[in-house]
Order: sequence, then structure tokens, then C-alpha cells
Amino acid sequence: MALTAAMGSGIAGLRAFMDALNVVGNNVANVNTYGYKAGRVTFSESIYSTQSAGSASTDVTGGTNPSQIGYGSSVGTIDLDMGTQALESTGMTTDVAIQGDGFFLLGDKNGVGVDSLNSLMFSRVGNFKIDDDGYLTDGAGNIVYGFVTTTGEPNKDVNDNLTGGVKDGTAGTKVGGTSTNLVPIRLPMANENGEAVYPGVQGGKNVAPTKAEGSSCKCIKYENLRIGDDGKVTCTNSMTDEIVTIGYIALGSVTNPAGMTHTDGPYYQATDSAGDISVSTPKSSVFGQMDNGGTADAPDLLANSGTGVKSGFLEQSGTDLAQEFANMIIYQRGYQANTRIVTVTDTMLEELINMKR
Repeated sequence: MALTAAMGSGIAGLRAFMDALNVVGNNVANVNTYGYKAGRVTFSESIYSTQSAGSASTDVTGGTNPSQIGYGSSVGTIDLDMGTQALESTGMTTDVAIQGDGFFLLGDKNGVGVDSLNSLMFSRVGNFKIDDDGYLTDGAGNIVYGFVTTTGEPNKDVNDNLTGGVKDGTAGTKVGGTSTNLVPIRLPMANENGEAVYPGVQGGKNVAPTKAEGSSCKCIKYENLRIGDDGKVTCTNSMTDEIVTIGYIALGSVTNPAGMTHTDGPYYQATDSAGDISVSTPKSSVFGQMDNGGTADAPDLLANSGTGVKSGFLEQSGTDLAQEFANMIIYQRGYQANTRIVTVTDTMLEELINMKR
């Protein structure tokens, strides 16, 4: 029975070290993957069999300690190192890297309610571009979320528009400013003269102006698209040569970044273990007190503090090759030692069976 336990412990060790080697292999494979967060393995002891229980001392005899036999090891945790890594210059004005905690928020064109922010995808990779429908997207075509310039002149009378944006989203409404709704970021529409007509916001969605106000319902023709260190997305209207402020990229943060669930590629999901979600713009105070309509009081929306972004950079992989190779050797030797336990146990069992001969 004891020999069987020894073999079981060896097999458990083999399984644990194989899982650890799988983590190392994944880390090494992603040594050049932008935004990759390396995994780290910790081991834990498996269950114990108590041979004899401990006892307290008496007036005559001393106490005894329990006698227990363990049954190997197992993988305790596989954690992600969510710390900020070194940045790599790309020279692309639409590439941005996050400096500090936080994630870019990505989703589809349908918008999202304040009570369902965890349905968005979270990513540290900021390789952005404008698609053929005027939306700001990442390399996989997911829509970037943020706060857009609403109907009217950009950044004009901002305080008049801090409670939810434009009421009807038509081109005739001249209340300008930055929307407090978290919406998909999209280029403004163009009127008959090619001038920018800014959208409104309804129900948490970026609403295009109507044709009745002279809009062609096509996006402006742009050039010199740029994302600044404060997350401001700007371009030049090629028809009017005017600088257009499209909006500001949003950053999402959670209480426990290591509790994020890695889904596919560079994307994470904010599950229950991640804690509460807060939304901000780069270099701004937390912008998380939203009401059920998806809007918020935003006096600190563009404040100068907090996590920022770096334009023209992407975050490098979190893989430390030297550490991974050292771990590989340690896990390999651990695996090798456990094979010896299995081999020796097998030899002892063979001797036991041969006793009858």
C-alpha cells in the first residue's frame, strides 16, 4: 500500500511539473508578442493520509505529534504578471501604449450599458486604425470605446454638455462638448460641403446625425490621424483643412488585475475575481460614478492625473527569457526526479512479487 502511495506521489509530481513546463513553453513562445503577460506557477502539497493523530501531554506523559504521509504535489496557482512592461517605439501615430495600470476597452458597434461593462473586452495592445465605416478599431477589428465629441464645435461650452450629450443627435443641435457616455469611437459625419457634423449620443450609443440636416451620413475624409498622450483622437478634415477632435480613448481598471480571465489573443474579461470596474480617460481622475443611463458627472473627465498613454509605442512582452530558461531547468530536473520515484517504486514492487517464487 505504501509503495502504491509512493508511485502515486511520483505521478502527481510528473503531472505538476508538466503543467509548469507548459506555462514556460507558452511564455517563451510569446517572447515577442505585444502586450503579453507572462504566467507564473506556484506548487502546493496534495492531500495527506494520517497514520496516527497527535495527542496533548498529560500529567505523566508528554504529547505526541501526528504522523502523516503526503501524496505528491499539484499546481497551486497560475498567476499573470500584470505589471507594466517596457515600451517599444513603432513610429505609428495611432499606436498607443498604456503607462501604468488599466486596459483599453473594446466591443462591438452596439454600445454597452453601465451595468454591463464586464461584457467589454479588455486589452493592453493599442494598435488602432480607422475602418471603412469610420470606427476606431484594433488590429482584429474590435471597436475602441471612449468619449466622443458631440454635435457642435469640438470642446466648445463643455460644461453645458456634461450630463449625457446631445438630446436628439441631429446636425442642427449646436451644443458642443465631450460626451459623458462611454460609446464606440467613430469619425464625425460630413455634410454637403464636407464639413464635420458631430454625432449625438442616445442610450449609450454613438448616433449619426440625420439626413434632414444636410448630412450625407458618410464620414468625413480625413488625414493625419493621431492619438495623443492624453488619449485624444484627432485628424485633419481633408475637405476643410480643419483639425477635428474625434474623442478620447477610455481606459478601464479593475480592483484585482491579476483576477482577469484571459480569453483569446490579447483580450481579457473582467470576471467576478477581478473586482469592480472603473473607467477613466488617460491622465484623468477615475470616471466611474455612472448612472443607469450610461452617463456621469464628469468634472474630472479631462483632469491632469492618473494613468496615461504613450503615442507611437506598444507594450513589449512580459516574458523574461533568462528567468524562463532557469525555470525550465528547474522543472526539467523536478520532472526527472519524479520519474526516478516511479522507477524505483516499480522495482520494489517487482521484488515484492518475486518473493513468492
